[in-house]
Amino acid sequence: MSKYNVTMGQEKEVEAVRHHALGSGVARRIDYPAYVGLDVHKETIAVAVARAGRAIPTSWGEIAHTPAAVSELVSRLGTSFGGEPLLFCYEAGPCGYGLYRQLVSLGQDCEVVAPSLMLRAPGERIKTDRRDAAKLSVQSRSGVLTGVWVPDTEQEAMRDLSRLRGDMKTQECKARQQLNAFVLRQGHPWPSTRSRWTQAHYMWLESLTFAHAWQGEVRDAYVEAVRAASERVARCNARLNEALPTWSLAPLVPSLSALRGIDQLAAITLLAELGDISRFTSPKQLMAYLGLVPQVHSSGLRTRRGAITRTGNTHARRLLVECAWSYRFPARRTAHMRRKVAQAPQAVQALAWKAQQRLCGRYRHLQQAGKTTKQTTVAIARELVGFIWHIVCHERPALTRTHA
Repeated sequence: MSKYNVTMGQEKEVEAVRHHALGSGVARRIDYPAYVGLDVHKETIAVAVARAGRAIPTSWGEIAHTPAAVSELVSRLGTSFGGEPLLFCYEAGPCGYGLYRQLVSLGQDCEVVAPSLMLRAPGERIKTDRRDAAKLSVQSRSGVLTGVWVPDTEQEAMRDLSRLRGDMKTQECKARQQLNAFVLRQGHPWPSTRSRWTQAHYMWLESLTFAHAWQGEVRDAYVEAVRAASERVARCNARLNEALPTWSLAPLVPSLSALRGIDQLAAITLLAELGDISRFTSPKQLMAYLGLVPQVHSSGLRTRRGAITRTGNTHARRLLVECAWSYRFPARRTAHMRRKVAQAPQAVQALAWKAQQRLCGRYRHLQQAGKTTKQTTVAIARELVGFIWHIVCHERPALTRTHA
């Protein structure tokens, strides 16, 4: 049994994801007259072109990172190669997908590649923009690059909104921690048996007295920071709920919310980060994409498995592990769970109860087998992904009819 309790076959899914079509869905030809590598920066783009075959790539210099300069480059390349579509590629980075969308709108094919999966020579010691562009063009021609999934503008906007909410929540947690630490240093501990951040807690904070007047000002500043952060989180939650009805993936939110540990905000975040989950042909591919499968190092007769790979989307992986904590308690149909599943189709309700029974029992079994709490929680998160994939891929036709 492996460290994270997975089957032998799951280790192959890490490599399978590299060859799976997780890209934007743009139809691509088998071959092109030329392959264009772009080393993209905020102000400039280095361009290299590798013709079909085994010719050495040629540098086309640098252009300004502006729509007009990109359009002129496409026009020049079209003249040189008879107007046929070319395959452009560049590494995913802070510049986003605007360049990708412009190239596709100009009739070209483009892929945004994962930088961590590019081939690099161990002895390579010289790195320049020109060499990076040439490397991209050659590896694109050889077909060894792994493209990332490119969201459309609606999906990207929803993802930005959900990530804003996550950032604001992080700031709120930090502000609360700073206030708690200050109060504790002054010898005013809040009882651990009582809830924090209630009206009674705020009244207690405001009633505290200190040896020096300016320490009261410090307390007031920390309280004000906590209140401001909480208000920002509340505004983000309200904005997510307002944007939900017009979102194309909104019909799937009530069904994912039927699963234990996943509320509406968690379902929105998962769908915003992962997009159309049906592009994965199996739950194992989705598990590997999220980095929830163990690392494997096999040489000869020795096979070692370590911690999870941690590849893919970190936001979704962290959220899934948090959701998996709720399965440490026995399976039960509480009033809260009944309210959650009421909006989901009957088939999804039955699947959610099956998932709760399975994962709660699995958590207890792994704990009794001697697994650590972290190992158990990761294993539960991995199996939870399988139920999420099943709901989205197998129940989607029923969901579409239900919400039509």
